[in-house]
Amino acid sequence: MSREIKILEESELIDEAGVVVGTRPGIIMFAPIIKELSRRGVPHFVIHTGQHYSPNMDARLFSDLELEDADYRIDGVAECKTHGGQTARMLEGVERILLDRRPKILLVGGDANTNLAGALAARKLRIQVGHVEAGERSYDWRMPEEHNRVVIDHISDHLFATGSIAIDNLQREGIRGRIHRTGNPIVDASLQHAEIARRKSDALGRLGVRAGGYSVVTMHREENVDDKSALRSALQGISEAAVQTALKAVFLAHPRTLKRLDEFELRQWADGLTGLELHEAVGYLDFLNLLAHARLVYTDSGGVQQEACIHNVPCVTLRDNTEWTETLDIGANRLAGCDPAKILETTHLALRSSRQWQSPFGDGTAAQNIIDVVARELGSSTLSGSGLMAAR
Repeated sequence: MSREIKILEESELIDEAGVVVGTRPGIIMFAPIIKELSRRGVPHFVIHTGQHYSPNMDARLFSDLELEDADYRIDGVAECKTHGGQTARMLEGVERILLDRRPKILLVGGDANTNLAGALAARKLRIQVGHVEAGERSYDWRMPEEHNRVVIDHISDHLFATGSIAIDNLQREGIRGRIHRTGNPIVDASLQHAEIARRKSDALGRLGVRAGGYSVVTMHREENVDDKSALRSALQGISEAAVQTALKAVFLAHPRTLKRLDEFELRQWADGLTGLELHEAVGYLDFLNLLAHARLVYTDSGGVQQEACIHNVPCVTLRDNTEWTETLDIGANRLAGCDPAKILETTHLALRSSRQWQSPFGDGTAAQNIIDVVARELGSSTLSGSGLMAAR
């Protein structure tokens, strides 16, 4: 009769790292980390949980980012309709892979259910957990992502923080793990991928826009797109701002958002809004090209807030709070919620503001800094001597 395995002993662990991805923002953020693992010969494998998965879009994203396919993919997750069902399926799938591979450390990044499932699976098996983008807080307990961030941070062994605000948050909460100030790999990713986008994307021509002559719109958060009133109000405000500023608003609608527009019988209404042009979401390289050349961005996405800041594009955030408060402090970002009057006001403020801020998210060496820590934990000789600074 085989032994029932509930935990792994340290002697059973292998000197390799696991990486968990499952959402498109997560794949983008982890691309430079995966490339750095490969460049330095650090043994590793990649799990795709399937939280965001479609064969065409995922295959295209991995190809666009010049990444090898994931080593594992968990099936059936995208069909789960509840947070509990989705997280449970990913938790079971990740655990099964970890029991087979037995890595010494597992890296998760951000705040999606994918990362909670990965972190829980590793923690229960006594595999070290490394959390990329640790310590970010919106302090909005309505958001499932906020629950995930807090839980992951409190069960992680290594907390890879983007800067001083995140470190302060972690220390204030009495985090047990070791905090490392690494910068944010989204900077590495955005800069590296912008070069690829310049070579490969013709999105401006296809959509008939010129650099600096339009705004980009994205919305996908539950509290916005699952609320008919909030969704309608936000689009009404963006339309009014587009008319007043003579900047066409290119709305790159997430599949979830398109589904809600249809369910709420708002698709025809949205199509008829003056100044707003509705499109299905585009591939990442096309999106990055459109973002980098936009005059303004409207979004409820944390990742888009960061990338707009990195590329010196003013951002109006369609939320009442943000975990990326650094962007507010330097004038790169403004909070508007979904109120039309507030959207109009913040649009005019953003367009009048200077675009010469310095990105607060690091200098593009975050992946190198993170892998320095991973390599040390694995006893690897592939350290680069980057001068990584640990917070404690």
